Amino acid sequence: MADEVTDAILENAQGLKKAQGDSGSAEQHSLQDQIAADRYLASKAAAAKTGLGIKLLKISPPGTA
Repeated sequence: MADEVTDAILENAQGLKKAQGDSGSAEQHSLQDQIAADRYLASKAAAAKTGLGIKLLKISPPGTA
């Protein structure tokens, strides 16, 4: 279900906003709308990841044992 919604949002953002008949005119979604859809999908993917997003490492400078 979630993948279907994500795919639908992505497809709609890449598709046309408005199209007319015989005259052949077409209008894309605004760049602002496309960026908003991309941010939404990226935040949704980041929220689905496990972990805290923080990695703790012990750093020891060379020459010390």
